[in-house]
Amino acid sequence: MSASEDQNPHLTHAEIDAAFEEQHRQEKDVKHKIVEDWLPRYTGMPLNKFGQYILLVNFGNYVRMFADMHGVEVHGIDRPMQAATAEDITIINFGIGSPNAGLIIDLLEAIKPKAVLFLGKCGGIKTGKNQVGDMILPIAAIRGEGTSDDYLPPEVPALPAFALQKAVSTTIRDYDRDYWTGVVYTTNKRVWEHRDDFKKRLRDLRCIAVDMETATIFVAAFKNSMPAGALLLISDMPMTPEGVKTEASDKGDLRFCGATPFHRNRFPQTIAEQRANGEAPEVLKR
Repeated sequence: MSASEDQNPHLTHAEIDAAFEEQHRQEKDVKHKIVEDWLPRYTGMPLNKFGQYILLVNFGNYVRMFADMHGVEVHGIDRPMQAATAEDITIINFGIGSPNAGLIIDLLEAIKPKAVLFLGKCGGIKTGKNQVGDMILPIAAIRGEGTSDDYLPPEVPALPAFALQKAVSTTIRDYDRDYWTGVVYTTNKRVWEHRDDFKKRLRDLRCIAVDMETATIFVAAFKNSMPAGALLLISDMPMTPEGVKTEASDKGDLRFCGATPFHRNRFPQTIAEQRANGEAPEVLKR
C-alpha cells in the first residue's frame, strides 16, 4: 500500500491516480521553467532561434561547418554547448559522455522538438568485419552507463524511434552508401582499452560498437516523449592495441576522413532540400 493510500484510506484508485497525475504535472511545470532558462544559458541561443529538428553532435567542427554551409551564426562560443540554426534545423555540440547526453535531452524539453538525431562516433567491436569509416545504425543500445537509470528503470530497453531510423536508412541508401545495424554498448568510462575483462564483456554481449551517449539519448528521449534516433560513425577499432584511436589516426585515416563529410553534411542538406521544395523533412519525420 502506498503512502497516499495510508493517509487517505477512503480514496478510490481513480482519485489516487488523479492525485499522482496532478503531482506529475506540477513537477513538469517546474522543470519546464528551469529548462527554458537553461537551454539558452548553456548554448547562448535564444529559444526562438531553435528549429523544430535537432541534430546532436560531439564536436564543435560539425557545428562550424554546418554554419559555414548555410551562412549562419554559431552561438555559444563561450558556453558549454555550441549551436547553429538553418532551415528549421538546429545542430548542437553537447560535448561527450552520458551525463551531457541526458542534460541536452532534458534541456530540449524547453522547445519540444519534432525529432532528434544523434550524429555520433563510436568504437567498432567486430574486428575483421567492420572498419574505420563504417556507419552504424543502432537498433538498440545496452544501458551500461548508469545515467539512464535516473530516467527509467533498468528493465526498460534503450530503443530509437523506428520511423526515424527507417528514414535515416532510406537516405543512406538513396546516396548509394551502406551501413551496419546492431546493438551499441553505451558506457560511462572513457579509458577502458587496456581492460581485457571489459573487452570480453563486449564480445559476450555481441555488441557491434561501443560509445558513451546513445543509450542515454534513447532512454531520456523516450522518457520525455521525444522521437530520437542515431547514426554513428566508427572512428577507431579499439579491441586491438593497433586499433586504438590516437591524435594522428584521428586526423590521418583516409577511411574515416572520407566518411566524415557524408556523416556530417548529408542529413542537414537533405532536410534543407526538402524544406526548400515544400516537403516534410523525411529524414527527421516522426
